[in-house]
Amino acid sequence: MKNLLDIESLNIEDIKLVLKRADFYKNLLKSDKSEQKKYTNILSDRVILTMFFENSTRTLTSFQMAAYRLGAKIVNWDVSSSSLSKGETFSDTLRCISGYGFDAVVVRHHEFKAPYTVQNSMECPVINAGDSWRAHPSQALLDAYTLKSLKGRIEGLKVAICGDVIHSRVANSNIELLGKMGADIHIIAPPALCPDVSKYAHVTSFDTLEEGLVGCDAVMMLRNQKERMEAADIPDDAQYFRDYGLTQERLSIAKSDAIVLQPGPMNRNVEIADDVVDDPIKSKIFEQMANGLPVRMAIFDLILSEEY
Repeated sequence: MKNLLDIESLNIEDIKLVLKRADFYKNLLKSDKSEQKKYTNILSDRVILTMFFENSTRTLTSFQMAAYRLGAKIVNWDVSSSSLSKGETFSDTLRCISGYGFDAVVVRHHEFKAPYTVQNSMECPVINAGDSWRAHPSQALLDAYTLKSLKGRIEGLKVAICGDVIHSRVANSNIELLGKMGADIHIIAPPALCPDVSKYAHVTSFDTLEEGLVGCDAVMMLRNQKERMEAADIPDDAQYFRDYGLTQERLSIAKSDAIVLQPGPMNRNVEIADDVVDDPIKSKIFEQMANGLPVRMAIFDLILSEEY
C-alpha cells in the first residue's frame, strides 16, 4: 500500500493485511503500558498533515489519535484560516505545502476524486478520509473489521445497508469492500435515495425494510445527508422514521443474532430508534466507532513504517 485512495485500488490481500494488523493494534491497546511502548515510536520521525475541507468528529479524531499512538507528529491544516480564503487556488496551495516535506497527507474533500488531485501534487502517500459521495475507504475497512471481529467472518454474511445510500460514500466503499470479501448486500432505500446497483452481482435492492431485512446478519443504518440532496428527495423526519426508521419491531425481521451498525453521525429517531441504538446486545455502533483507532493505526503502519 503506497496510498489509500479508495477500495477499488486494494486487492483482497491488502484488505486482509489491514484487518490483521488492526487486530494486532486492538489487542495491543488493551495490554499494559510497557508493552504498548514498544510500538509508540515506530513513526517518531514522521510528520503527517491533515486537510479536512468538511466537518468531522470520528474520522479526524481517530486519525489524529492513531498518529499520536504510533509516535508521529500531526499538523492540522485549517481551511477557514488558510490562504484559500484570500483567493489562492487549491492547486497552488498544494504546490506550496508539498515543499515542506510531509510524510503523509490525510485529506477529506467535498469534490469527486479530490484525493487523486492531492496525490498528483504531493510527493508523499495520500490517505483518503472521504471524498464527495464516492469513497470513504478507511470507514469501510473499520466496518469490515467490526463485522469480522463480531461474526468471525465476512464471506457469506448478508448485510443490509439502509437509508440514504445514493449520497453515501460509506455505502459506496462498503459495497465494494464487502463484495470483494464475499458478502451479500441488501440495499434498502426510498426510490429517490437508491442508486443503480445493477452492475453488482452481490447486491440486491429493496424499497422497504420489511422485505430487505429478511435473513440479514447485520444492519447498517445511514443518516439522510441533507447537505447533498434536494429537499424533495425525502419527506419530513417524522414521516421518514415511520417509513424507514429502524425499530425493534423491524429489527426482529433480521436474524435473531443480527447486529446493528451506524458509521455516524447518527440522527436518533430519524433513521434509527433510541432503543435500537442503546440495545445492549444488538447495537455495536459505539464499538464500531472505537474500532476506527486500531484500523487507522494499521493504515499508518502499513503505509509509513519501515517494516513494510
